[in-house]
Amino acid sequence: MSKIKIRVLPRSSKNEVVGEMADGTLKVKLTAPPVDGKANDSLIKLLSEYFDKPKNKIKIATGMTSKNKIIEILD
Repeated sequence: MSKIKIRVLPRSSKNEVVGEMADGTLKVKLTAPPVDGKANDSLIKLLSEYFDKPKNKIKIATGMTSKNKIIEILD
């Protein structure tokens, strides 16, 4: 299992992984608004494609309601 720090930018023009920030945090843009968990669902979907893992192997460990999250990727 690996943990990754994520910074989410909701309501962006497209869904994409922008890259790493100076502290190693992965910056991710999402089109979904941060309402009713829609941005979190979009994040899981995008990261499953990015890391080529099934969605059930990726979960949000901390930061469900924050722009700063810690994601766990299960083996």
